[in-house]
Amino acid sequence: MEFDFLPKLPKSNLDDRKFQDLVDECILRIPRYCPEWTNYNPSDPGITLIELFAWLTDQMLLRFNQVPLRNYITFLEVLGIRLKPPVPAQTVQTFYLSGTLNENHLIPAGTEVATIRTQTEEAIVFSTVRDLIIGKPRIRHFLTAETDEDEPQVLRDRFVGAWTQEPNGDWNGSNISCFSEQPQPGNCFYLVFDGDGEIEGNAIAITFKGEAATATGINPENPPRRWEAWNGEYWESVLLNESDDYTRGFSFSELVRQGGNPLQGADVVLHLNQRWPVSQFVTYRGRWLRCVYNETDLRQPGYIRSPRIVGLSSRSIGGTVEAIQCSTIRNEILGESTGNPGQTFQLQGTGILPRKEDEHILVTPPGGLPQIWQEVTDFADSGPEDPHYTIDSRTGTIQFGPLLREPTQLSDRTQWRMRSQSVTGQGNSPLLPEARGQLASNTVPRLDAASLQNMERQYGAVPPRGSLILMVAYRIGGGQKGNIQSGSIKILKSAIPYISSTINHSPARNGADAESLEDAVMRVPRLLRTRDRAVTPEDFEYLAREAGGGGIARSRCLPPKKKEDAGIVRLLLVPQANTDTIDRGLGIDPDLFKITPQLRERVSAYLDERRLLGVEVRYEEPEYVGVSVQTEVALEAAYNNPLARDEILKKLQVSLYRFLNPLTGGPEGTGWPFGRPVYASDIVTILQRINGVSYLGAIQLFQLRQSEEGWQRSLPQEPVIDPGRFGLICSWYNNRLRSSHAINIL
Repeated sequence: MEFDFLPKLPKSNLDDRKFQDLVDECILRIPRYCPEWTNYNPSDPGITLIELFAWLTDQMLLRFNQVPLRNYITFLEVLGIRLKPPVPAQTVQTFYLSGTLNENHLIPAGTEVATIRTQTEEAIVFSTVRDLIIGKPRIRHFLTAETDEDEPQVLRDRFVGAWTQEPNGDWNGSNISCFSEQPQPGNCFYLVFDGDGEIEGNAIAITFKGEAATATGINPENPPRRWEAWNGEYWESVLLNESDDYTRGFSFSELVRQGGNPLQGADVVLHLNQRWPVSQFVTYRGRWLRCVYNETDLRQPGYIRSPRIVGLSSRSIGGTVEAIQCSTIRNEILGESTGNPGQTFQLQGTGILPRKEDEHILVTPPGGLPQIWQEVTDFADSGPEDPHYTIDSRTGTIQFGPLLREPTQLSDRTQWRMRSQSVTGQGNSPLLPEARGQLASNTVPRLDAASLQNMERQYGAVPPRGSLILMVAYRIGGGQKGNIQSGSIKILKSAIPYISSTINHSPARNGADAESLEDAVMRVPRLLRTRDRAVTPEDFEYLAREAGGGGIARSRCLPPKKKEDAGIVRLLLVPQANTDTIDRGLGIDPDLFKITPQLRERVSAYLDERRLLGVEVRYEEPEYVGVSVQTEVALEAAYNNPLARDEILKKLQVSLYRFLNPLTGGPEGTGWPFGRPVYASDIVTILQRINGVSYLGAIQLFQLRQSEEGWQRSLPQEPVIDPGRFGLICSWYNNRLRSSHAINIL
């Protein structure tokens, strides 16, 4: 490893002799030590031996003049630098009930779910981070409004005088319209739920009973409406998939097609927010949902008549809770204490996650009661009676307090022993106070136990001999392998009553591998330069990656757009994503590059403690630009068979996916540079490296634009990227665009 990033300060060589200097010096010594040797030509075997040993000596001097890497690592240890453990991926896991329950149902924290185990891949385990309560939602108000305001001001209660509520919470009555009689975009209705119910994060099914034989004029497969819930700050979408609306936009077309009657009712399944607080608008208080009539275009017909309903009810069918990639190990016996200071124990698991309140060590002395010991970062502030220990999260090593001898105490003890052997010692060497009187009387000093104790210091208590050491609980996990796709977590590790199935509707994100030594070496100069405060653009970029805990792969600090924006820092964040899919020829899902609210809040809270007062930080996502590559590839004659073609085609696609993405792309393989255009010559360089490629045809590059239907290819005459725009060149993979690379092999 070379430290090219360090400043080039003047260095003095401990031995400045070079190879030729050593050879010349040896030849000059030949007449003195071997006068009969007179042939000094390079062809002489003796000269060859001299040059060989001179070369070996030159290599030794080269190493001698360098500070070994081991010393640099020792410097890092003195600074307290530790390698970071792996970071677990995070997702949200949904549990579905097997039927409707009459009371609240609890799914405890720590419930483990996993991916499907295959012959080649082990199952990846996730655990829920908090308790999930699946409650009983009760609708209190049905309100309508002419416009979809952020904070509704004019509301009309449609239940009053028209509908009645049954004991089970269902509402029935005469038909009422959801929107205005002549529906206009922006019309909406609100459902206000009872605030006493514990239904945050629940998946609820709202049953609408519609008026029979009513036509609304919309396309049932693409209804112009949206479902949202108020999370305390803004309205957040809660309709996961269009297929979850079995009313088909209140047209009940699917129900009628199957021979049913709208009066029987059809469900709209909504997955509620993790944060769904009780709020008050006007005089109504509760948890708020709304359905808004969207703007339409020529391709999407709107409502010509407002849907009308005659019944309304709700029930919980499941719930969603946060989960992280980890598994819990409980009650692991580490062994018995020997009573010696500084003893260590090894946990079975490695990659230990930050400990929670109930994850600690229990020490049971012989014949005594169990004692809870406290974990500390180091023993610098630990006294001899403090029950402290440390854990290396990366290796799983547990250590108890060491016994150290202070430098001055060692000196005193050495002088004591010298004087004890010769009471007539000379000099003014420092002595312990107890020894001075004895030396004055020419008696041999005696080193008692109290004096020995004063010469040593115990940092942290030591478990008594024979004590049983027990790790009550700890969690292991983490790594990029946890960044899995949506729909991958389907297995319950243990049966839970009334739970029929589980699934993750969103991909797992922000997982990162353990820090390597090379990464730590690169991190320390930045750490010393920033000194844990954000002032320069480089400080903001570095601290944003630190705040992400491995969840932020790249960051970029931009200057303000206008002079009026002085004091505003624009920070672009690129989250970490699983790059294993590249090797399978699938690319990286673009949705993985969206900044989650949890990650944004974590970075914001971290930088708020380190930025200057008066500085505002705005967190943004880069403008991603997709790239499609089209070319023709001619193969060498030896590879002209179907199997070789398929193999080379996969290698070509993998090379392009690896080169054109924000994380592993670019000429240096560290991520595509911000704002750099892509050139045809770049593609030629990448594809010609593949064995079997004879020559390439014309390289055509197309820009992929994101729309509601996915990433679509632009027209050939359009440029790939405007050099003045800021963005990342990426290659995408999605359901509609099976591959962004059209490669024809000749």
